[in-house]
Formats: sequence, C-alpha cells, structure tokens
Amino acid sequence: MKTVLIVDDNPDGILLTQIALSELVLDIRTETADSGENALRLLADAPDLPALILLDLNMPKKDGREALREIKSDPNLRHIPVVVLTTSKAEEDICRTYDMGVNSFITKPVSFQGLVDVMKTLSRYWLEIVELPPA
Repeated sequence: MKTVLIVDDNPDGILLTQIALSELVLDIRTETADSGENALRLLADAPDLPALILLDLNMPKKDGREALREIKSDPNLRHIPVVVLTTSKAEEDICRTYDMGVNSFITKPVSFQGLVDVMKTLSRYWLEIVELPPA
C-alpha cells in the first residue's frame, strides 16, 4: 500500500482530495497535515515515507514554499515526488517552486470531476508508471 501525504490547511480541500483518491482502483492510504510545519514533523516521525506529497502553497505557520525548500534539501526526503496542488496561477509561484525542485505544479480544478481526473492522472503517473529510487 502506498501513502500519499496531503498538505493543505483547508479541511474541505483535504476531504475532496481524499474522496477523489478513493475513487481510484489503487491501494492508497492518505496522511494529512494542515501546515508545512506539521508535514515536516510528520515526515520526521514517519516509519515509512509517503510515495507522493500533494502540497498546497498558502498555509499558516510554515507555508508550502518553506516546506518544499526543506523537503528538497533533506537527503532523506528529497527523492519523494512533490506536486504543488494550489489555487495559485501566479507565474512567480510556478517558476519559484520549479527552481526549488518541485516535480509538478497543478492549479486545483474548480469542479470535483476535474479533481478526480487530476488525481487519476497523478496517481497513475507517480504511483504506477514512474520508477523512483528506493527510500
């Protein structure tokens, strides 16, 4: 079973993402964190690291940019694919997160079906097709 870490301060956004992932025919477990700070704490304490991190940018405490910087600078975490899933369409956010090592940048779809479609594509690519280095 693979784990997807959803980092988002919006409980509704987390729930919708979990529901969208549950519609897939994959054996996926989700973990959640409501800030970059809590995500990093969870990653530090996790016995098994997630196969994929879905990261919102705009959160309280430590935002997604700060969390991304720390994840990609940690030799134990940097191999985990990080997909920014945010409402931002700002060119600055796109360029900056790619410069920091994000694997993909996706603007959250406005419809639930759009979110399901994105989760299908993401999970198929990152959890089934791509070969990643061992943890």
